[in-house]
Amino acid sequence: MRRFIRALCASLLAAAALLPMAASAQGTQVAFAGLAYAGDAASLEKRFPFSREYEKRLESTDRRADARIRAAIAEAPPRNFEVLPGLIDELKGRDQALVTSLVVNAETVSVETFGELRKLFVLVRGQALFFDFKTQTVIRSYPISFEYIDVFDRQPTHEEILSRVRSVYEGAAGKPGIFARYAEVLANASIPSQVPRYLKVTDVTVSDAVAASLPDYLKESPGVMETWAADMLSEAISTHAGVPIIPYTKGYAVGGVFPMRVSDGTVFNLKLPEPDYAISVDLTNVKKVQFGQVAAGSSFIYGTFATVKIQLPGMGTSYLNSSFKNGETKVVPATQTFVDDFPAYYDSWNALFRRVAEAMAGKDQASWLKAAASASDIDSQLLKTKEMIQLCK
Repeated sequence: MRRFIRALCASLLAAAALLPMAASAQGTQVAFAGLAYAGDAASLEKRFPFSREYEKRLESTDRRADARIRAAIAEAPPRNFEVLPGLIDELKGRDQALVTSLVVNAETVSVETFGELRKLFVLVRGQALFFDFKTQTVIRSYPISFEYIDVFDRQPTHEEILSRVRSVYEGAAGKPGIFARYAEVLANASIPSQVPRYLKVTDVTVSDAVAASLPDYLKESPGVMETWAADMLSEAISTHAGVPIIPYTKGYAVGGVFPMRVSDGTVFNLKLPEPDYAISVDLTNVKKVQFGQVAAGSSFIYGTFATVKIQLPGMGTSYLNSSFKNGETKVVPATQTFVDDFPAYYDSWNALFRRVAEAMAGKDQASWLKAAASASDIDSQLLKTKEMIQLCK
């Protein structure tokens, strides 16, 4: 009986010790800073022309972007913390001041000509960013994106383009837009109780063969196609391995400082932590192979090839080091005169990175890996990578 009482008391004491931790986890509050844009505030109108016009039109009708984001958060509230709609100024006197913001990293709007057709491509990439207000340091980041493709028999008007940009933010065809995807990230995100380890894409190489397959808007400025590749891989790892990842910041972060401007005009110069684990990706090749033809049309396999490495920076310790290949099928009707190969290649790249990320998380990709991975010890590499991923959550 005495032994039972001692065991019961020990259990009660252990439970009592855990109560403050549980209360603290449930009581964590994160301030919502609203919609923000990455990079130099002076160049926002040039870098995000359609996003800024969309935001201003919302304001003119008393339907601010921030209100739409808060409504999306209310529909799927975070499980691990409470989001406060307070103003930035209210954080200055608090001991703990965590902030989240929907940060838009890049806006791409392109119109390409294929014979008599015009293809409109709209892509917005962003991130659900968490930072410490007192130290001005990024603590978590989850990349998100939404793309919209439309075809016209003429040049699309400015209003038609703006309408598609609105769909990117608000959703289209039953798919959640940027606002809802940000809310979905917050619903599942967690705030670490201790300093986590950080993961980041640090190096990107794009071969001449791959560059030749890319549309002009990805090659017009230096670093754009590398950023495009890094963002694809980062989002795949964050989404499918369930881990935050430091944003790839080539072009707008200098010296480890991440500048951003929130919707109330406040400008932050946030410090980016050094990554504990560095990811490098090399897009090595693409290949288009016809494997079927009938009267109605032809079938093609669009192959993509990449090498992905994860290692300790400066240490040479490797977790993952393998080349991968992936193929996706596209059927081209015989009546189709002009074929745009890039969307098929894009789907193949996305699928390649998604499958690698799922394998990193321990999800079954055995049959695909058997044909796709070049490393003979890929299973042991992925086991080490899975353990590393757990340290970053």
